Amino acid sequence: KAAIDTLTVSLAREFGARNIRVNVVAPGYTETDQTKGLGDSDFGAALLNGVPLRKELARPEEIAPSVVFLASDDAAWVTGERINASGGVR
Repeated sequence: KAAIDTLTVSLAREFGARNIRVNVVAPGYTETDQTKGLGDSDFGAALLNGVPLRKELARPEEIAPSVVFLASDDAAWVTGERINASGGVR
């Protein structure tokens, strides 16, 4: 995560003069084809139990608004930042 954060800040500084914003969304455990049935194993159940918000996988449509926000004019003054859309997982 530190490498992505550093790259994000560096690119934001580099491209800011050209009015290009650089940000990152860091999703937590998210429902995908590969994660279906994750909670059925002891390992998966332990992972999901560590999610402070709801003890379950996020749905992609719950992560998408963060991306939409960063792409919108509402985020015109946001650059070099990370949004954790993780349900509290660190």
